[in-house]
Amino acid sequence: MSLFVVDVESDGGLLGRNSMVCFGVVKLTPELDTTFYGKTRPISEFYDERALAVSGFSREEHLKFDDPAIVMLEFEAWLKTYSKGRPILISDNNGYDSSWINWYFLTYLGKNPFGWSSRRIGDLYCGMQNDTWAAWKKLRTTRPTHNPVDDAMGNAEALLKMKEMGLKIDTK
Repeated sequence: MSLFVVDVESDGGLLGRNSMVCFGVVKLTPELDTTFYGKTRPISEFYDERALAVSGFSREEHLKFDDPAIVMLEFEAWLKTYSKGRPILISDNNGYDSSWINWYFLTYLGKNPFGWSSRRIGDLYCGMQNDTWAAWKKLRTTRPTHNPVDDAMGNAEALLKMKEMGLKIDTK
């Protein structure tokens, strides 16, 4: 199994009504040198201007992004290339990131290579510290920018530091 750190930006909070704008993925390895970046055009006319602004893109730019079906096919092929066994999705907020990835995979491919499970970085760290409120984001080196590859990279760096602290996690 291989771990993939995922971050998603969207133009609103409602799957199926709003759209995923872009997503970034970093394979969890010691080198953190394997990444994927996907930009998907809107699936509807509904969007929240404030949510879209977080991504740094305008609506006009978003409309020019790639067909979501093609992006998800490319992402699936990339996962097959870089995953040993079933890939595992891990993120800062897997309730959000995993939901968007799951919806897009099921909608456009009819299947989700990640399956039904994912992991949340904060919960792993809280468990390590025996503290429900332990703050893990200080472990990032790359600061969050809302570019999803940057954000996924910072989260992956935090996981590597957690491994140094004793977290048993596969980074192959």
